Amino acid sequence: MKKNCRKTKKTVFLFGFFLSFILFGVPTLLFAQEFPTKPVNILVSFAPGLTIDLSIRLLTSAAQKFLGQPFVISNNGGGGGSVALGIIAKERPDGYHLVGCTSIGLIWIPQFRAAPYRHEDFIPIMHYGTTTTGLVVRADSPWKTLKEFVEYAKKNPGKVTYTSTGTTGTAHVAMEYIAKQEGGIQWTGIPYSGGDPDIPLLGGHVSACSAGASWIPHVKAGSLRLLAIHGERRMKLFSEVPTIRESGYDYAIDALFMLAAPKGTPLPIVKKLDDAFQKAMDDPEFIRYMEKAGIDISYRNHEDTKKSLEEAYVRLGKVIAELKLPKEPEKK
Repeated sequence: MKKNCRKTKKTVFLFGFFLSFILFGVPTLLFAQEFPTKPVNILVSFAPGLTIDLSIRLLTSAAQKFLGQPFVISNNGGGGGSVALGIIAKERPDGYHLVGCTSIGLIWIPQFRAAPYRHEDFIPIMHYGTTTTGLVVRADSPWKTLKEFVEYAKKNPGKVTYTSTGTTGTAHVAMEYIAKQEGGIQWTGIPYSGGDPDIPLLGGHVSACSAGASWIPHVKAGSLRLLAIHGERRMKLFSEVPTIRESGYDYAIDALFMLAAPKGTPLPIVKKLDDAFQKAMDDPEFIRYMEKAGIDISYRNHEDTKKSLEEAYVRLGKVIAELKLPKEPEKK
């Protein structure tokens, strides 16, 4: 009797499983196979004309011939990218609503201020480029290396000043991390939001600038000197300059140029999009633009991008705890 009961339960379970697959699994598979049947919308999380916006427009222009449908690009640059991310997080996960963003918006912003999303509300599609922050000084300064700069700051408390884009920006945190690792260097970070933070440095008003790659043309021209970069790897453009990790500080942060979709987007659709974007990276016009803009072309597929973001999120959380960095107050 018990044996027959077990058989009956097993039969009911199998029937329920196959019924669920027929009702939900088969339509999902068919939908993914047919995708896309209409244009795909991409909301860029920065204003029109910026590097990430132009790079996404070039990439999607090349990708549409592999996908078979055009991309419709729009922009919302509010909140440092968080507004667009918040919008896409609430969209239907059907592959037709994507966000073009940087990894900073996914792993950095939610840990520093209230955001209308969590990093796990998205599924990464891929990343196609890497930009990083770095520490630059005037070319006529006495410092040739990060070590020399740090030694001077240690021997001259309070004399070193540097600009950055803000007190919770990646480049500012890098400087504070170095200061703590060196036993508490007394240098002063000056937030500069009125444009490129290297402008005060060019004018001789501060000792250094720790910021994004707005300094690239000045380093190329010979007016500024790059001492170190804050990313995982050296920049291709300045391959002779070490990372701060190579200089002995266990800190690394990159801004990955990437595309993501709302959580729950079927994996076959994600892979189809990933494949189209990867192929588009061979487009000569896209390559020329990225090289001119000083953005390293780099690629990780869906799985590797997801793993990279998760590791970076945890790593950043540890740095925040170690430095006791406060969250930005919620705006009313």
